[in-house]
Amino acid sequence: MQFFAYGQKEIDYLKRKDKKLGAAIDKIGMIKREITPDPFTALVSSVVSQQISNKAAETVWNRLLTLLEEITPERIAQIDLSKIQGCGMSERKAGYIKGIADSAISGKVDFNELHRLTDQEIIATLSSLHGVGVWTAEMLLIFSLSRPNVLSFKDLAICRGMMNLYGLKELPKEKFEGYRKRYSPYGSVASLYLWALSV
Repeated sequence: MQFFAYGQKEIDYLKRKDKKLGAAIDKIGMIKREITPDPFTALVSSVVSQQISNKAAETVWNRLLTLLEEITPERIAQIDLSKIQGCGMSERKAGYIKGIADSAISGKVDFNELHRLTDQEIIATLSSLHGVGVWTAEMLLIFSLSRPNVLSFKDLAICRGMMNLYGLKELPKEKFEGYRKRYSPYGSVASLYLWALSV
């Protein structure tokens, strides 16, 4: 099991830049968030998890693992759409997963080379696939590729955490961007703490 890696350097920087976030970091301590280093597996997993509870996602994912034995583009391509759907997802979602596998096999997306691209290039590449939006691509940047500076305006929990931290009633994009600049280049670490503050 691997976790998103960060340490004292990132914490000291964020505490220097933002007193309120610094106090929250001291209170919460180190956060361990599991990552899925293989981006293809991570993307399929995130599509499975879309718009369902964590518990439901885990059940569907375990069924998919049992069906496929291993999560590879080739295995997904060999299995009928109806069998993937039978793991507990909509036909549309099963179609998205087949489409992601096809894009890997055809070379439309080279998952082994993603790590060489910039964050923006990865977001553009992945969000061109059906069923993959900007938010899903941003989550993959953090929880698969361990990119250090991702703070998603499209993540409701991050926005809620920010509003809780600073006592805001609303969070316009310009204000969010101000905080993003403040946390940069360690936005992903700030994201971990904002998620913890969202509850």
